[in-house]
Amino acid sequence: MGSPYRGSRHALRGSAGGARAILQPVAIGKRRATYEDLCKVPDTMVAEIIDGELIVTPRPASPHARATSVMAGDLGGPFDRPPGDPDGPGGWWLLFEPELHLGSDVIVPDYAGWRRDRMPVLPNVAAFELAPDWVSEVVSPSTGAVDRSRKMRIYGRERVEHLWIVDPIARTLEVYRLEGSRWVVASAHGGAEVVRAEPFDAVELRLARWWLEG
Repeated sequence: MGSPYRGSRHALRGSAGGARAILQPVAIGKRRATYEDLCKVPDTMVAEIIDGELIVTPRPASPHARATSVMAGDLGGPFDRPPGDPDGPGGWWLLFEPELHLGSDVIVPDYAGWRRDRMPVLPNVAAFELAPDWVSEVVSPSTGAVDRSRKMRIYGRERVEHLWIVDPIARTLEVYRLEGSRWVVASAHGGAEVVRAEPFDAVELRLARWWLEG
């Protein structure tokens, strides 16, 4: 995907033909899935356990890969560094596809960040039990329903402060802020806008760079 960040063992591995249509995620079995079930999924897939179901998602198409990779570069440069760094605001750890163990749920956001004042040292672990402060989900026609409902509910339950929903087909960025126990829309953007989006509003983001041409 061109990102400098490494995710979990279930992060997507690149392969030729990335522009193929995305297959529908599959919920496997009626019994509650276990982490052993998840570990049996090939590394070419993303595997998550949501509400006791094993959700297996194939490699996404190139619009998803483009948006995720460019977003990671735009945010990683200024923010993934110690606070007070002369080259940017800093203050964050930003990771590409980290595996999150949040209660009984195991989920893999496309991109996520922790404030360094909450997590001063990035641990050497396969999965994180401390919920991020910010997550981004880059949706596709087959994953959008889960991202916008079940995963969004889990992020709210775990007190994630901000959630971005990026739709590379519609070319939109939705910015959500958690207020109390519910998500509110902090801002919405699209197309070729130049935006400042919470919690990274210290820098401008040129959305046109995130989308495929044409």
